[in-house]
Amino acid sequence: MVPDKLGELLVRTGRINPTQLNEALALQKEQGGRVGTNLVKLGYLTEKQLVESLSQHFNVPSVDLNGVEIEEAVLKIIPADLARKYTILPVTKTGATITVAMIDPTNVFAMDDVKFMTGYRVEPVVASETGIRTAIDRYYGSTHAIELKKVMEDLSEESTSDLEVLEEEENLDLATLEEESEQAPVVKLVNLVLTDAIKRGASDIHIEPYEKEYRVRYRIDGILYEMMHPPLKLKEAITSRCKIMARLDIAEKRLPQDGRIKIKTKISGKSKDLDYRVSVLPTLFGEKIVMRLLDKDKLMLDMSKLGFEAESLRKFEAAILKPYGMVLVTGPTGSGKTNTLYSALQRINTPEVNIMTAEDPVEFNLGGINQVQTREQIGLNFAAALRSFLRQDPNIILVGEIRDFETAEVAIKAAMTGHLVLSTLHTNDAPSSISRLMNMGIEPFLVATSVHLIAAQRLVRRICSFCKEPFEMPPPALTQVGFSEHEARTLKLFRGRGCERCSNTGYKGRVALYEVLEIEDEMREMILSGASAFELRQKAIQNGMITLRGSGLQKIRDGMVSIEEVVRETVL
Repeated sequence: MVPDKLGELLVRTGRINPTQLNEALALQKEQGGRVGTNLVKLGYLTEKQLVESLSQHFNVPSVDLNGVEIEEAVLKIIPADLARKYTILPVTKTGATITVAMIDPTNVFAMDDVKFMTGYRVEPVVASETGIRTAIDRYYGSTHAIELKKVMEDLSEESTSDLEVLEEEENLDLATLEEESEQAPVVKLVNLVLTDAIKRGASDIHIEPYEKEYRVRYRIDGILYEMMHPPLKLKEAITSRCKIMARLDIAEKRLPQDGRIKIKTKISGKSKDLDYRVSVLPTLFGEKIVMRLLDKDKLMLDMSKLGFEAESLRKFEAAILKPYGMVLVTGPTGSGKTNTLYSALQRINTPEVNIMTAEDPVEFNLGGINQVQTREQIGLNFAAALRSFLRQDPNIILVGEIRDFETAEVAIKAAMTGHLVLSTLHTNDAPSSISRLMNMGIEPFLVATSVHLIAAQRLVRRICSFCKEPFEMPPPALTQVGFSEHEARTLKLFRGRGCERCSNTGYKGRVALYEVLEIEDEMREMILSGASAFELRQKAIQNGMITLRGSGLQKIRDGMVSIEEVVRETVL
């Protein structure tokens, strides 16, 4: 069999060892796929090495599909369904001969089919399976995009002209609205949006109605990208479908509503549970829907991988391992505070302690932790939940957010009576959190004695590891960012060129920048004497606190993030 022979060739030429081949064969038995592709998956071969080996094995030339631009006229020769069926791609045309990239150039069925359907002679060249599939998606459109296009065509063909946009003043015919929301094309479109978002690594879906357009945007790595424009006449049907899935009231169009969608689907052959937090807000031209994708697979609970510098992590861990006191995490919405707090809980979650959390909303279910969803409308706010927690014999309490004096007061008292309290605040940096608490009405001596540590954080996009390349920047520009003159002359900088894997953005994934302020005795004295946030900040820097900008500069040195990202999220 060909794959076995290729495996033997790879062992014989020293590319891999027999153990690695056996692992790839075991993976093939379990999940299918080709041995070469599985070796790349396991990290024993690079794509380039695989293509070279395939070329040697089949004795045909190889092609790097990333390095060629295929003309539209050539692509039209082989239809998309045929290209997908055999995992092949037309590359060039010379006279009556077409050069076709293939995984297996000995596949006579594929060559005969192409010859029969096109009338061209076929000259095979070899490329990797991943390379061909990626190129097929790029040139012909992904299977998801094709499905979406078909749905959009169905939508325009269906009797959607019968759907009228209902105005606020009109009486709502709920039966009609519900029926429209259950029409196959509308259901398909909403399902596609939900699954496509997870395939693209989106964290949020925005469905937005305007006067003359209706658009869908995804937030990927913190940046919003416009994805599609469904027909405006369908906005009521799409909104109703989303609300039905989230178990919301489709008749209520004047008030904001919050819900949750839980679905099970297959993505890349694997069954996956998807959880979306849904927020519906009435706007001038209809209801805007924002869905936050809560993907447990992406929840990073290993604190060492979040982005802490070694010294900052040491201080943070020391604070959360104390038996009492308060630890605060601050930052704007979407800066990863929840992830940091969940990681902290996971670190201290043992059978010996009772952990209680009050959250709005509960984003992820954590084993062994008692999580409470606050409900403002029935009086179960953070302060009420906290008071009831204190009668539940807790060791550790997490309060989703300190928003007001009442919550702050109960949290501070809990921290001073033998409980470890974790919470969040919305402030720009760590030292200004002290001033924020005092502005809420908390006495300075209570803040000084109860708060042990404050961590401020921001999320920045990582440079894509697949297209990372070095580049140079004038030293004066680097000194303005915060580097020393000596370092500015010697520093190696990197950026993402843009590739298929990162959708040509140059970025893939995110990492947190941290500023960790440890409240020591000297700092407590300053708080008691009424020191300003600026004075506290200067003292903390003297004591070795790494600022948000300092954390960003370190990640630039490590080649992890770009200067643009650090400048966008931090100040000197």
